[in-house]
Amino acid sequence: MNLASSESVAAALRAADSVAIISHMRPDADTIGSALGLGLALVELGKRVHCAFSGPEPLPGPLRGLPGVELMVGADELPVADVTVSVDAATVGRLGDLEEFFRAGAVTVCIDHHISNAGFADLDLIDPAADCTASIVLEVTDALGVTLSADIATCLYAGLVTDTGSFKWARPASFGIAARLLEAGVDGRRWSRLLLDSHPYSWLQMVSAVLAGSVLDTEALGGRGLVYGIVTHEQMSGMNWDESESVIDIVRTAREAELAAVFKEVGPGSWTVSLRSKTDVDVVPIARALGGGGHVRAAGYSDAGEADEVVGRLLAALPD
Repeated sequence: MNLASSESVAAALRAADSVAIISHMRPDADTIGSALGLGLALVELGKRVHCAFSGPEPLPGPLRGLPGVELMVGADELPVADVTVSVDAATVGRLGDLEEFFRAGAVTVCIDHHISNAGFADLDLIDPAADCTASIVLEVTDALGVTLSADIATCLYAGLVTDTGSFKWARPASFGIAARLLEAGVDGRRWSRLLLDSHPYSWLQMVSAVLAGSVLDTEALGGRGLVYGIVTHEQMSGMNWDESESVIDIVRTAREAELAAVFKEVGPGSWTVSLRSKTDVDVVPIARALGGGGHVRAAGYSDAGEADEVVGRLLAALPD
């Protein structure tokens, strides 16, 4: 790992004429908010900036209204730049089809907050103590000397409010960051509603079916308990892919289980799996054993096969 500071990253960005910023596949509010927030700051400095992410999925609906979204281009349209930045990706593989583009960059920067990130850039700005990548990007924008505008703050607030679960598991520092962003002009009520509390009616029906078919295994984890739900490709028909991302926050509320999992079939036989623990179970080793990574209490991975096969592999990977 080539550990970097916000100041050294800012220096590299300041020296560049052009910057390419890459978000991870199946982008969430933290990766997109971080990219656009940083992009807007660099535009203020006169840099040529383009942002992109890999994958067939479209940008989630609420994120299309973020300031700076005009900086987004298709993955095949991303131009080569003086500095290439990855935001919120725990591994270079999370960049998908843009992995090779990143590796070929003249100067590469990784900005991230995942504890499982071992570093993969020329400059690795990784802070596992940060609740979100957006808060690290705020440090970089400060080091750049850019005034925190309402537009930049709105992008960063999107990452902060979602990655802290509307501050349910935020560290003390995040409340200070939130205050600063709100004071810069963020409409917190509007963006909290759009990002966290707005779904199509079909989402309610999907959640009802998933919860009805959920499984509680009180013997798992040596009696600590596991609860899991399965979201099939058919159940997601007619909805944006990102509508299944919030299901884990409902399943995890079962008080009888320390660990919660949601299996999401993103395509026939293709799955992404979200893991969450409540107290002292570290889910990173579980996710790593299955090819993924993340945080101590929140991690994930991808898998393929029939539902029972995918579930079985998770059960086999759980510690006693």
